[in-house]
Amino acid sequence: MIKDNQKYFNRLHVVLDALVVAASYMLAWYLKFAGPFSNSDPNVGALSMGTYFEMLILIVPGCLILYYTFNLYTAKRATVHKYEILNIFQANTVGLIILMAGWYMVSQIHFSRLMMGYFYIINITLTALVRSLIRVLLQYFREKGYNLKYILLVGYSRAAEEYIGRINSNPQWGYVVRGILDDSVPSGTVYKGVKVLGRIDNLHYILPQNKLDEIAITLSLKDYDHLERIVDMCEKSGVHTKFIPDYNSLFPSRPYTEDLMGLPVINIRYVPLSNTLNWISKRIVDIATALAGLVVSAPVMLGAAIAVGCTSRGPIIFKQERIGLHNKPFKMYKFRTMEVQKPSKEAQGWTTKDDPRVTKVGKFLRRTSIDELPQLFNILKGNMSVVGPRPERPQFVEKFKEEIPRYMVKHQVRPGLTGWAQINGYRGDTSIKRRIEYDIFYIENWTMSFDIKIMFLTIFKGFINKNAY
Repeated sequence: MIKDNQKYFNRLHVVLDALVVAASYMLAWYLKFAGPFSNSDPNVGALSMGTYFEMLILIVPGCLILYYTFNLYTAKRATVHKYEILNIFQANTVGLIILMAGWYMVSQIHFSRLMMGYFYIINITLTALVRSLIRVLLQYFREKGYNLKYILLVGYSRAAEEYIGRINSNPQWGYVVRGILDDSVPSGTVYKGVKVLGRIDNLHYILPQNKLDEIAITLSLKDYDHLERIVDMCEKSGVHTKFIPDYNSLFPSRPYTEDLMGLPVINIRYVPLSNTLNWISKRIVDIATALAGLVVSAPVMLGAAIAVGCTSRGPIIFKQERIGLHNKPFKMYKFRTMEVQKPSKEAQGWTTKDDPRVTKVGKFLRRTSIDELPQLFNILKGNMSVVGPRPERPQFVEKFKEEIPRYMVKHQVRPGLTGWAQINGYRGDTSIKRRIEYDIFYIENWTMSFDIKIMFLTIFKGFINKNAY
């Protein structure tokens, strides 16, 4: 068994990165001043070749510090390759900005900006290629049985099953699960090729054999009272121990951890829009988009208002109570698409296909989503956002919060005119459970670019929908 020495690989990465940075810099200098497409004489100019190469004393260690800051020297086994590439891009971008700012502060106008542009592109490309090659080589050796990590799981739980499933699906990680110890599951039980070897107390006999690289504690929630004793046993052995909490039944998405003066606090739900800066930026975009939307849609809204007023009796704008941010009710505006009816009849349920309550004009307005345009005023008032989970009526909120797990999570953000669930077809008389899954994904993965993507897709997929009756 060959043990993975993380320090050795980190040192190797540092040396290779330093060589790549230096090589990229020299290649950039060559392309700018001495290459076949260069229009400069390296011996003539404001700065000499020696002056340029002296900058390597700052650039090489500066890049390595930035790579460390952007987590490029963490363990590679289970890291996603695209995130590593993204971190390389971000580190180099920050480095270039710092360098440009430094030149500006010292009034250095002679250093070639074009050369640094070459260096920026070359360094990102070569660093990404070298690290990709290392990944390929490590994967090859692991498939041949080298550079493997042998793991024992302590506790049979959903977390253990998910961990085994991910390891089996990613052999390039080089993990091998030797077995599971558990006090409640019978010995010999097999899950995806991994066998329950015995009781947890067997650790006393297994650990001294020194044939394991890691212990993964995967206890079920009901067994957490044994956690301290098990950690103590594992720590005394000197074997690297990690804890995989079985909390998916409580919060199935990624948890958000904060440090409260040394006390780790796990938030059950990660909501990016609880960040003040994110909230402000989204609100600014909402106001700008709503104003632009009102200007663009003004002729359409005027035509819709005339059509509604001329074809049926009643108000042009229909106001309906919905539940919004922090479970607070508000009046949502729509063009009226139904005949005026008693509140008791109105609350009977959703509109269904060929619903007799819907007017002829109303059918067209609903199918094209023109009836939703007055909600642009809700956005300006702050009741709604351009993008977010669609708001629901109070009686249905009361019903669904008892029937559908995590339904009320949607009220942690402002409701939206359009949403991730809607552009994926979950609108009208469709699965509420699936709709909530899309809503929670949006809430926990919000970014401004995600909002822009949803707005863009709404143009092509959100306005006209077969489920909009």
